[in-house]
Amino acid sequence: MRTTTRVSAALAVILSLAASAAQAQSANITATAVVFQAMTVTGARTLDFGNVFPGVAKSIAVAAATSGRFDLTGQASANVNVSFTLPTNLASGVNNLPIGTWTGCTNATNTTAGCTVFTPSAATTATAFSGAGALFVWVGGTVTPGAAQAAGTYNGTVTLTAAYF
Repeated sequence: MRTTTRVSAALAVILSLAASAAQAQSANITATAVVFQAMTVTGARTLDFGNVFPGVAKSIAVAAATSGRFDLTGQASANVNVSFTLPTNLASGVNNLPIGTWTGCTNATNTTAGCTVFTPSAATTATAFSGAGALFVWVGGTVTPGAAQAAGTYNGTVTLTAAYF
């Protein structure tokens, strides 16, 4: 009986070691993250309609010298979404001047020649930084003064928001 007990005990030890070895498997993976360069957005040029006359609509195209421009810097070649908060009116005290028919254009170089046209008042626009991490965005629009529009200097704020995607 003693021999049977010793064999059984030895077999139990061997089986438990084999089971432990079979269960003790492991593997490794690497955790990585790519941190993008911080993005900057600068209002580089005011959208300037200049002199406007009562009852006469005036438009500024994106290629005009008085179109608005934003300069962005960020991660080279990275995709970015741009969106706008646009005024429906320019204001002079209590007087309002309707502004609308927004136009926009993006380019990786500081020129409107060959730029990608979009509508700033629409949904978010997808674009990309240049290989050097630059992006330029132009905006234009139309003001429509009424026939009895009050004289004054009218202002409003155009806000561009950009986010990597």
